[in-house]
Amino acid sequence: MFSKTCQYAIRACIYIAHQSMEGKRVSLEMVSGKIESPEAFTAKILQKLVKNKIINSVKGPGGGFEVDLQGMSGTSLKSIVEAIDGNILGQCSLGLNECSDIQPCPFHKIYKPVKEKMIGIYEKTALFDLATAFSEGETFLKL
Repeated sequence: MFSKTCQYAIRACIYIAHQSMEGKRVSLEMVSGKIESPEAFTAKILQKLVKNKIINSVKGPGGGFEVDLQGMSGTSLKSIVEAIDGNILGQCSLGLNECSDIQPCPFHKIYKPVKEKMIGIYEKTALFDLATAFSEGETFLKL
């Protein structure tokens, strides 16, 4: 459903958040290695996440990437997805430009309740929840 770029971004956010919860900043090299993504590609992803205020970049000695612990609860999975893939969650499931209740695609009426529920889940799922579950060993993420 998400682009490969978005999948890497979500994994990077969880890793960076996990490390931030332990009081650590991480380098581009560390993130790239942990999410198994080329450094140049990872740099572009992290740059977008910084621009959209999902993660922070600290320059200089002891610098790196981190997540604001206070804001982590307010960072939804939806905001990460939108920072990378745009409004993919709100798009027509058949990829049509014009799809609405007034001008529905053939799948619109069937898929609309499912899409609304999924959007709600992505809005309610916070980066803090994902990072906490990972930190506590409740979930697995290939890192």
